[in-house]
Amino acid sequence: MRLELPDDAASLTDAVVAAVRDGVQRGELVPGPTYSVYRLADALGTSRSPVREAVLRLAEVGLVEIARNRGFRVVVPGAREVEEIFEVRLALEPPAAARAAERGCPDAADLLATMAAAATAGDEPAFWAADRALHHALLVAAGNRRAAGIVEQLRATTALLGPPTTATGRTLAEIHAEHAPIVAAVAAGDPDAAAAAMRDHLRRTAALLAREGAGTPVT
Repeated sequence: MRLELPDDAASLTDAVVAAVRDGVQRGELVPGPTYSVYRLADALGTSRSPVREAVLRLAEVGLVEIARNRGFRVVVPGAREVEEIFEVRLALEPPAAARAAERGCPDAADLLATMAAAATAGDEPAFWAADRALHHALLVAAGNRRAAGIVEQLRATTALLGPPTTATGRTLAEIHAEHAPIVAAVAAGDPDAAAAAMRDHLRRTAALLAREGAGTPVT
């Protein structure tokens, strides 16, 4: 188990939460096995207390399932869970994109360019890091860091369905192309177009993820 604690977390528990999410996204932690709190603490080089607190927090958002007296298991979302996740994201991210268009988001263009370069190079880790950073930057630009944290939790859950290029059947270039009109509308200061482009992107992703994860598209 290769997990690392990030240096920029607000607390040790937050760092463990981030390490587990990253481990899930990189395939170090997978659905099926039961993971021991003790083993996780050893892997991270920390005490068991923050690990227990982190597991409880992750269980609250549905990322793991606690196995009584044994540890925890990673939980894969089904079609209904995917639908619920994107209902929340659709409630948060299109309005945030609109507010970002009104207020400005200086980092958006650079992050989109990073996505384009990573797509050309076939560098999936760099692409998805820039993708997450772009969505986060738009939420922060809208003035809602709490919403940014919620979206990050929801993305960690859908990451369990596998790499987005595999889970949705889209190429990196195609996913980059879905983000381009969002950033263009934000740069143009057009809140309606920014919200509409974000809504289109999320609805397409939701339908494809639900179909891949459980055979039932989101309508």
